[in-house]
Amino acid sequence: MTPEMAFECVLMSTDAEVLRIINRTLIDFSISTRICFQASQAKRAIADGGMDLLVIDLVDESSLELLREIWKSGPKQKPTIVGISSSNRGVPGIHIKLEKPLTPDSALKSLKEAYSRMLLDYRHHARCALMAPVTAKDDYNRVVPMTVMDVGYGGVGVRVRQELQIGQVLTFRLLLPGASRTIHIEARVLWTRDFGRTGCEFVRVPPVDLNILHDWLKQKIMVKQPAVLV
Repeated sequence: MTPEMAFECVLMSTDAEVLRIINRTLIDFSISTRICFQASQAKRAIADGGMDLLVIDLVDESSLELLREIWKSGPKQKPTIVGISSSNRGVPGIHIKLEKPLTPDSALKSLKEAYSRMLLDYRHHARCALMAPVTAKDDYNRVVPMTVMDVGYGGVGVRVRQELQIGQVLTFRLLLPGASRTIHIEARVLWTRDFGRTGCEFVRVPPVDLNILHDWLKQKIMVKQPAVLV
């Protein structure tokens, strides 16, 4: 994601027609594109981080090897991968297949699907920073003072002074900056780190409060709007 909140893409191909059609379509989606002619260039670009999309022309073994390396690279978030192929067989390691010969319409259809996937991934992982002291209660109704450090669509990050156990459920009310009322949150501890850093997933948020949270997040987690209808 760029500072202008545009998705970033690595486009790997040496085919002039593929580059022309795909690059034009990516511009329509307001996606910032880095063109690579070799797998080694694409590998470095992806390793730099921040890439949301890989569009790769599957023409030789080096492109397939790049896919294997991406999936072997550990648990970090993977880019959405669109594979361009002249074969009608399935290709392991890609999310979306775009068959040759390419047309503007086929590219548009595949990249619409990729854009929707990226948007879901982004909203799932995105977090808004906070610094909100709250008083929670655990499963045994014990008081747990803590500070909410960030919030997203799926959960919250908090900092606590006392030790928490993975699986514990914390219940608290949170006032989002600018909101007119607090929202009720029940969240399960997923992980703990040094200095009291703790990650929690939402277990229950009442529907009205969930709407307040989602409306607030939509204002904070912005993505540059594409020029085409998605």
